[in-house]
Amino acid sequence: MIASPLVTADVLIAYSAYFVGTASPGPSNLAIMSLAMSAGRKSALTFALGVMSGSFFWALLASLGLSAVLATYSECLVAIRIAGGLYLLWLGFKSARSAFGAQKPLATNNGRDESLKRLYLRGLLLHLTNPKAILVWLSIVSLAMSPAGGTSHTQQVVLGCMLIGACVFSSYAVLFSTGSARRIYLSTRRWLDGSLAVMFGIAGIKLLTSKN
Repeated sequence: MIASPLVTADVLIAYSAYFVGTASPGPSNLAIMSLAMSAGRKSALTFALGVMSGSFFWALLASLGLSAVLATYSECLVAIRIAGGLYLLWLGFKSARSAFGAQKPLATNNGRDESLKRLYLRGLLLHLTNPKAILVWLSIVSLAMSPAGGTSHTQQVVLGCMLIGACVFSSYAVLFSTGSARRIYLSTRRWLDGSLAVMFGIAGIKLLTSKN
């Protein structure tokens, strides 16, 4: 019996697809970026940890056969989509309020303005109410399930993608919390927050009006 190779074409495709999807600017990355520039590295990393936890939760369910559950209880995905759309609209409202509000000094107490627990829960909620995250993980698991690979390759892909996600989300938190990034935020705060408000608003409306 010949052992299957450790890294197959299906595994590489799954890794590449997940990296592109995770690294592309989306609600989670934009929120981490904004928080890193406005509140500092510790706050952003805590928020990113919440996002990672939500992502890992969907990864676990996808690897355990979430697609079969969603096929039977499709209203679950509808409920998640509605909750996610409303939450994105709330984030858009907060960003718009920040854009039109008075200038506030950047946090210098490394995350104490907002409790770390609350930041973690905010990140967790953002990803748990993101139906795109569910569908991405379902597609990644499907790509990994080749006849030669079987369950072992599925587990390998899930673990590998988890590592990729952790690197991407934490990189956003670290890179955008540098002094230069925070100075840019100060000079373009209204424009950045206004752009975030528009992006969150469009994403929320799209989720709420989607029929798929």
